[in-house]
Amino acid sequence: MATYYIGGNDEHGQNPFTAGKRTPVMPYLNVPFYENQFNRPAKIKFLEACLRNNFAVFDVKPELTDTPVSTRVRRINAQNLTLLVTFGYNAFGSGNSFNSAKGISTFYSQQNPQSSRSRALAEEIYEQLVTGTNQPGRGVSSLSDVGVLQSVNCPSALAEPGFMTNFDEAKLMIDPDYQTETAEESCKGVTEYLGERYLERNNLNNYPVLRGGATGNFVYLLQYILSHNGYSVSVDGVFGPETQRSVTEFQTSNGLTADGIVGVNTWRTLLTLPPRPTVRQGDANVYVRYLQQKLTSKLYPLGNIDGIFGNATREAVVAFQRENGLETDGIVGPLTWESVSRIGGGRPRP
Repeated sequence: MATYYIGGNDEHGQNPFTAGKRTPVMPYLNVPFYENQFNRPAKIKFLEACLRNNFAVFDVKPELTDTPVSTRVRRINAQNLTLLVTFGYNAFGSGNSFNSAKGISTFYSQQNPQSSRSRALAEEIYEQLVTGTNQPGRGVSSLSDVGVLQSVNCPSALAEPGFMTNFDEAKLMIDPDYQTETAEESCKGVTEYLGERYLERNNLNNYPVLRGGATGNFVYLLQYILSHNGYSVSVDGVFGPETQRSVTEFQTSNGLTADGIVGVNTWRTLLTLPPRPTVRQGDANVYVRYLQQKLTSKLYPLGNIDGIFGNATREAVVAFQRENGLETDGIVGPLTWESVSRIGGGRPRP
């Protein structure tokens, strides 16, 4: 595969949250969701997808702060990127109440020095997003006065896969599977634009066994995932002693054979793919964290998303089971996993 250098950018911030860039207050939880709670993880998962597809990547805004557009444009233009994809979420009206505006949009700028290529990129991403999700499409449009679209020196597209002011699409913002789905479909659009083959995320045959001494994009991918799971590891594409220690720690924390070798079971767990293990009160692992994210996106309050299955998580599981016709035992086995892992749904608007 030819060498391509792909940039990923997320709008706004969450340390602190960017004022005004939020949903109305979500019922049951009594807090809003902030836009960057979608944008940042979608960008991270997009860059993971690009690494898996053998692209070099550049994270335009690794910090949690709302970094000025001018700073991000300077960073982008210093990199000589093949292209840039930015993630955002749409809104309509005052932002203080829910309304019926909905659907997926992508954008480009006619002022971009490569505007025709930017439009082609936006069109490819849009086609994949509309085809690969259950959300309606609103089309591809041009925007002016958006620096990351018009002021960068590479083809650039903005993906906005929903509306913060639509109740059902607001819930999707923090659904980890919708974040992954939009990231993967955006990467698929990039591969279509570049004329390259797309490697599926959920096919574990696409992931090589990694061990000490390995190098390359899948090592970058491994390190990138570990770093975003809180492990102290350099993302340098070299499987050295530091990476092996982090892998062993991850395996130990998730009930895997702690051999420091990244095979099928470790990849499955890093990606939280099924079949998912039964989890119950007292467990602590990445699948519990995924469960907590899914329950919160479906508006079941449980406190902090920390990967620890405590009393509050059990109460949320029981409420979910009761409201979805499942046995209310507080244990997340195959039937509860099947129901809770669906994209969308959850509690209705009161």
